[in-house]
Amino acid sequence: MTNTERIDKLNREKQLTREDWITLIQTYNDTDREYAAAIARELTTAQFGDKIYIRGIVEFSNFCKNDCLYCGIRHSNKNADRYRLTQEDILACCDEGYGYGFRTFVLQSGEDPWYTDDRLAAIVSAIKAAHPDCAVTLSLGERSRESYQRLYDAGADRYLLRHETANEAHYHKLHPAELSLAHRMACLRDLKAIGYQTGCGFMVGSPYQTAECLAEDMLFIKELQPEMIGIGALHPPQGHALPGRAPGLLRADLIFAQPVPDHAAQGSAASHHRPGHHRSDGPGKGGAGRSQRGHAQSVAIGCAQKNTYSTTTRSVPATNPPSASSAWGPG
Repeated sequence: MTNTERIDKLNREKQLTREDWITLIQTYNDTDREYAAAIARELTTAQFGDKIYIRGIVEFSNFCKNDCLYCGIRHSNKNADRYRLTQEDILACCDEGYGYGFRTFVLQSGEDPWYTDDRLAAIVSAIKAAHPDCAVTLSLGERSRESYQRLYDAGADRYLLRHETANEAHYHKLHPAELSLAHRMACLRDLKAIGYQTGCGFMVGSPYQTAECLAEDMLFIKELQPEMIGIGALHPPQGHALPGRAPGLLRADLIFAQPVPDHAAQGSAASHHRPGHHRSDGPGKGGAGRSQRGHAQSVAIGCAQKNTYSTTTRSVPATNPPSASSAWGPG
């Protein structure tokens, strides 16, 4: 089977075998990319035309209790300029974003214990009270089911928790011993059971990653049936090498960014975070605006329920009107 045939099969059957994924990842070339991108453009245009969907990202804390190998805000990074936003700061960002047309606010942080359930529930409730026509998406890492339920009851609509890798051996190379892949998967299933629109996802180019790891990621996404999928490339700062990283594999990011339409759950989204989000020197301060163009060339995964989103990304300061960046479709 050729890669063209694999891409056609993926488009037709909405899935590939593990072996076909591995072969596609290892042998993908520019011809395959152009062929797959044409399919992705056709699917995306049919669903979205040339509409732009805008989301407001508020990165309200870069403190984190974890020490994950790839992460710029990991606990052991002494060069990170740490900050926390108050409830008033966060609400001010949302108020300003509302005036620019944002109708979804994404609250994102490291796993920062300072933000208790009481504090977070108060923030979510205040946003929903001020802007009842808006959705609230959370990206706060692993929490207890009780915590997820509390925040859902406060008004949160969506939760993004990247699984990072579906390969257990790879997971242990990236994360400290106190974290486990089993617990992360349990968190994702708790979120879906509670009723969140749930997002998972992974990086391309992380340390020790192989084509086999990426194939397992795609099979896990098919199994989980998420409403959102976050996929992005890991780009270390210039001159900083990461251990066990295969630079050539980063090219596989083209597969997941553009050409795998309709693979996962119907109604899921492929989205790139803004450049810098996964840099090992860490993200910048404060909120960022993200928008998404339905007709962009970046991919469409799962078009049937019009929740498949193509993405283009760049950072936008919270004080500026929204421009090209990334998000998760209409609604």
